[in-house]
Amino acid sequence: MTIVRRVGWGLIFLVLLVAAVVFGLLPGIVERSMNRIDGKPLLPVSAHARALHASLQIVDLHADTLMWQRNIDDKAEQGHVDLPRLEAGNVALQVFSSVTKTPRGQNYDANGADSDNITALVIAQAQPPRTWTSLTERSLWHATKLDEQAAQSGGALRKVTDPASLDALISARQGKKVPVGALLSIEGLHDLEGKAENLDRLYAAGFRMASLTHFFDDELAGSMHGLKKGGLTPFGRQIVRAMEDKGMIVDIAHLSHAGVADVLAMARRPVVSSHGGVQATCNVNRNLTDDEIRGVARTGGLIGIGYWDAAVCSTSPRAIARAMRHVRDLVGIDHVALGSDFDGATTTRFDTSQLEQVTQALVEQGFSDDDIRALMGGNALRVLRQGMMPLHGSAP
Repeated sequence: MTIVRRVGWGLIFLVLLVAAVVFGLLPGIVERSMNRIDGKPLLPVSAHARALHASLQIVDLHADTLMWQRNIDDKAEQGHVDLPRLEAGNVALQVFSSVTKTPRGQNYDANGADSDNITALVIAQAQPPRTWTSLTERSLWHATKLDEQAAQSGGALRKVTDPASLDALISARQGKKVPVGALLSIEGLHDLEGKAENLDRLYAAGFRMASLTHFFDDELAGSMHGLKKGGLTPFGRQIVRAMEDKGMIVDIAHLSHAGVADVLAMARRPVVSSHGGVQATCNVNRNLTDDEIRGVARTGGLIGIGYWDAAVCSTSPRAIARAMRHVRDLVGIDHVALGSDFDGATTTRFDTSQLEQVTQALVEQGFSDDDIRALMGGNALRVLRQGMMPLHGSAP
């Protein structure tokens, strides 16, 4: 009997040990393998670029930090974004995206919707069981997580949900690096689970921007990386209209070229491409054509340029600046913005604390100080302020 008990306790200890590894160590190991800094040399930053950078109101349109098992308030040893690094990089507002599903074998060419990497991550991170089987609940959990961490930050992290809270944030930052604003977005509205009423739940939780697709075709539209790559479905058109009415910005990142054309043809409000590149400087299928850039500009919208290889065919800050220069030269400075894709399973040259690298590269590319102010945040503040206002000026 004693031997049996010892074996039983040994099995229990083994199960607990495995659980500790899975729930404690594995998520961090996975993230460290996916969100990396390549370690290549950084640009020397001039005194002019450093002083200019310190005067900016910087906005980044896309980071996937909420997907990972980290507290944004705390400095992390992995990844690209947290509150201390946002402060060090002089970021005024970070848009945090909710990622709820990605396909196995994810690639830029063709992915089905019949598999999901995120479920295993959700379980390993010991998220609430309701998030294990529901994409909507995963996004709602991300919103709760942000709310809790903002509440614990002592006022250093502020959630932004409307023009008034955005203006209050900018006013509070005059001459300071805190508070830092946080605005919620969604990476692919497959998290609606095909139900229009879930958009109301997500809006109530604070989401103010959303892309229609991610790496696979869904109920709303085809993805650039899907199997059919079709345009908007009737449900997709319904949701675009509802987003515009509510004051949720429509994001065309990852959307198929047919879907982009459909959105641009029906848009009544500024449209953004939150993170990516342009085919003129990096000919990758997910990047925007010149005609698509012109179409976004006609809506009054923004092209957010990313920092990773598939966006700009390099991780160099100079490659980022070249893509930005192309957009400026094509449609004007008012339509260029930052769209890092930090913490989105990306390898970059720098993290958010080192955003002086972008400012320096822009100075080298001949951008004026006023152009840099617009690109680094002024344009995004304008479009977000406008886009968060319900279409008819009243709350939904």
